Amino acid sequence: MKKKSVTKNYIYNLIYQILVIVLPLITTPYISGVLGAEKIGIYSFTTSIATYFILFGSLGVAMYAQREIAYVQDDVKKRSKLFWEIFFFRCITMTISIIVFYFTYASHGEYQLYYKILIIQLLANVLDISWFFQGLEEFKKTVTRNLLVKILSVISIFVFVKTQDDLWIYFVIFVLSTLLGNMSLWLYLPKFVQKLNGEKLQIFSHLKPTIGLFIPQIAIDVYTLLDRTMLGYLTNDMSQVGNYEQSQKIIKLSYTLITSLGTVMTPRIASVLASKDNKKVEEYLSKSINFVFFLGIPLTLGVMSVAKTLVPWFLGDEFSLSVYILMTGALLIIAKGFTDVAGVQYLIPSRNQVIFTKSVVTGAILNIVLNFILIPICGAIGAIIASVIAEVTIAIVQYYYVKKQINIHIFKKSYLKYIASGILMFAVVYGMGIFMKPTMITTMLQICIGGIIYIGSLLIMKDEFLWERLDKILKALKLKKA
Repeated sequence: MKKKSVTKNYIYNLIYQILVIVLPLITTPYISGVLGAEKIGIYSFTTSIATYFILFGSLGVAMYAQREIAYVQDDVKKRSKLFWEIFFFRCITMTISIIVFYFTYASHGEYQLYYKILIIQLLANVLDISWFFQGLEEFKKTVTRNLLVKILSVISIFVFVKTQDDLWIYFVIFVLSTLLGNMSLWLYLPKFVQKLNGEKLQIFSHLKPTIGLFIPQIAIDVYTLLDRTMLGYLTNDMSQVGNYEQSQKIIKLSYTLITSLGTVMTPRIASVLASKDNKKVEEYLSKSINFVFFLGIPLTLGVMSVAKTLVPWFLGDEFSLSVYILMTGALLIIAKGFTDVAGVQYLIPSRNQVIFTKSVVTGAILNIVLNFILIPICGAIGAIIASVIAEVTIAIVQYYYVKKQINIHIFKKSYLKYIASGILMFAVVYGMGIFMKPTMITTMLQICIGGIIYIGSLLIMKDEFLWERLDKILKALKLKKA
């Protein structure tokens, strides 16, 4: 198969990831006002429970399958056989998970109605084959399949969700949009997969390697999901969970701008590793680290600087706690950028699952311990502090091991330009927030001025990375005109 452009794939995957997060964000101010913090807390709490069962039902399939498909992406016979083996394997494991979920949560209890609706979410996960197209580096497919479905879901929310009693409708829209989005991807499949002609499928041959990636996947989800679950159980205050949920949407949108590169680079690095071109791997990782500094610093400091003017108009007065969650949780943006490079872009493609597992399990254990200590004292603020410490710990452990295997420079003097530009941007933008009212116009003005200050500073300091990107854009525009 012809190799896809990394830049184009990054853009496609970025669009897809942003669609998944931004379209719900469009409805966030509306939903926050209609449902309120407590109802959103119930939604966040119950969906976090359902996600555990999706996780257990999926094992480590998505991460493992994307890598394995990348290894055989040029052999249609091998990738077809591999696809059907992994798909049927996932069907079996997800069926078991759905049965356990029904009898554990959906058949009884206070929130059983919502859990029954969420069974559709588990069924939708069975049909999710985005891992296959990501392994083929066909990221355009995963973008186009969701565009119409996501837009329809946003429209449906404004049309059908009118009062707090419509929480169940909000659940239905959420699960059906996921189901339709996953089903639509199957329309592209015949072009890339052949029918099997009596070949024997080795379905359970994938059990051991998926479990190898399942353990770190559990650990990752511990500090991305367990925060909400533990907040619900330890505080019994769904408004705290609601504040945490809405803050995390904003934080996730920000770090998705960085981690989308990891999804694109994983199959590319896996392919390069297969050819044993270590110099090319080092080159890719070096550019990725530079990218994390270039984008991660302004995003982290940017979220911190606009939090006080963003929350009042975007979420409402009931979500005042979200200001402090955002300012603390913004550190996750750059931390996740670094773990994405070391873990997702190198350790997984290079089949260093043991090292990857050690790092995320260390972070997960630390997160659980800190949650038990900090949540009873600080509530949602304690949960976000625990998450930040866990993510930073994972980054440190991963880079310690990666440096032993490959020659990469985690920090260069040239990166000081990003730090200096970011601090200048933060000072100006945060200062604006002190003297201006918290309105949409204020936030938009802060973002625009902050961006101008950051990019302008780097241009003045002649940052090589930025000039290279601008040069590529200008050349592309000239070619189009020609």
